[in-house]
Amino acid sequence: MASGSSNHRTMESRTGRTKQRYNSKGERLVAGVVPLSEDRLYVLLIQSTRRKGWVLPKGGWESDEECTEAAEREAWEEAGIIIRIDYDLGEVIDSRPPKKLSKDAPKALYRFYEATVLTEESNWPEKHKRERQWFTYTQAKEALSDRPELLQALELSTMHRT
Repeated sequence: MASGSSNHRTMESRTGRTKQRYNSKGERLVAGVVPLSEDRLYVLLIQSTRRKGWVLPKGGWESDEECTEAAEREAWEEAGIIIRIDYDLGEVIDSRPPKKLSKDAPKALYRFYEATVLTEESNWPEKHKRERQWFTYTQAKEALSDRPELLQALELSTMHRT
């Protein structure tokens, strides 16, 4: 399927955490994507809203959606991209020490998916808050160096390591 038009639907942007899922350990369940170019040479990163630097699109997995739907929604909300999910990269545990986590944010358990970017939209819900930029593997590894959980997701992907 080369075109995303059959899969393209208008997604609603969500706010708040009233439907946020948590596991039995109290970890916040987060869905994320490693959005790659068709040739697997580039990954699309977005600017973090909480600090300087770049991150992968990710966010809370809510109780009324499948994890893949949450990943697609976050890709749309944060990066303005329509994606095709190719692989489930599995779970990645947030390994940041507790003092690095904000008091109101519990530890997270991430579920990442490798995805192909089908379309980059010019308007998206968080356009005013975030820039997006394509990175090579080496550039992305450097950009994510202080976020081990995001680096792990990148490492799990089939992106070309050039």
